[in-house]
Amino acid sequence: MENKRTCLYDKHVALGALISPFGGFDMPIQYSGIVDEHLAVRNACGVFDVSHMGEVTVRGRQAEEYVNHIFTNDVRDMPVGKILYGMMLYPDGGTVDDLLVYKMGENDYFIVINAANIDKDWQWMQQQAEGYDIEMHNVSDSYGQLAVQGPEAVQVVEEVLQLACAELAFYTVKTIGDIIVSRTGYTGEDGFEIYGAHEYIREAWDKLIQSGRCKPCGLGCRDTLRFEVGLPLYGDELSADISPVMAGLGFFCKLDKPEFIGKDALVRQKAEGVAKKLVGIQLADKAIPRHGYAVLKDGEKIGEVTTGYHTISTDMSVCMALIDARYAKLDTPLEVQIRKKTFPGVVVKKKFYEKHYHK
Repeated sequence: MENKRTCLYDKHVALGALISPFGGFDMPIQYSGIVDEHLAVRNACGVFDVSHMGEVTVRGRQAEEYVNHIFTNDVRDMPVGKILYGMMLYPDGGTVDDLLVYKMGENDYFIVINAANIDKDWQWMQQQAEGYDIEMHNVSDSYGQLAVQGPEAVQVVEEVLQLACAELAFYTVKTIGDIIVSRTGYTGEDGFEIYGAHEYIREAWDKLIQSGRCKPCGLGCRDTLRFEVGLPLYGDELSADISPVMAGLGFFCKLDKPEFIGKDALVRQKAEGVAKKLVGIQLADKAIPRHGYAVLKDGEKIGEVTTGYHTISTDMSVCMALIDARYAKLDTPLEVQIRKKTFPGVVVKKKFYEKHYHK
């Protein structure tokens, strides 16, 4: 089956981007280079095409009740204009997907899901909707999305795109005509997500690039940026086999809610403990741990690397890894097998770089 293409595909080709499959789409991985793009976001401003992400609208008399049923976070006291992060779970506590829920109005929600999971999530959400008085639409093909990220993002969005966004608080959203603007970010820096019709997104991209104030950035540095600040990627740090409790994301699972799918499993995991936990590991050497590499304790395999890099911002060889929970305590010495050699490391916090979000 052929990969899909976003509304900006021809723009990426024209800029000489390295294109590669991701989440069922042909996406730009890098333009000038991952290090250059990464540092642009940390120090100035970069723009990402994230039009491959999925969007679902949920409206109707029981929209709040339905969203709270499928979502680990609690939308009951959520004000209009607020955004919450959380997960959809299977009954056994495994993760269907992690997502953002935007409250656009009373009983009106805009849900952002991962590109690789659009079909699966949509099918799951439809199955759970039976008996609820709601109207739900998969609008993924109707929207393009830009992520403008970095310490200069607010000035760039306001001055280049003429979108008033400075007053937006962190994790809030507003509409400007037909455009949706939010302030979340997946890089550890201040930034904005801009959703609109394909033609608007194409025009906005051109304005940003032509301004010279915003570097085009690919998914390569999006991964290095999110990894440095300890943010998970579905398929690596979360999956059908990795629950939020295992991943250290229990904060986003409100167990005081009356119910949600997977709640009983999480309550049990919290009470009894889990067999595996996600940890950070720092290596003493400059070798780079990659996804799937074995983590060892005294020569015995106890887990695997989920994501690993030599960090661009802090010059460290680090990884996140899912390991036997008995060895998850901070400062525990471990080894990572990289090809045929093993390298000593130590368990550290999963956040390898401090976030600089707008608060």
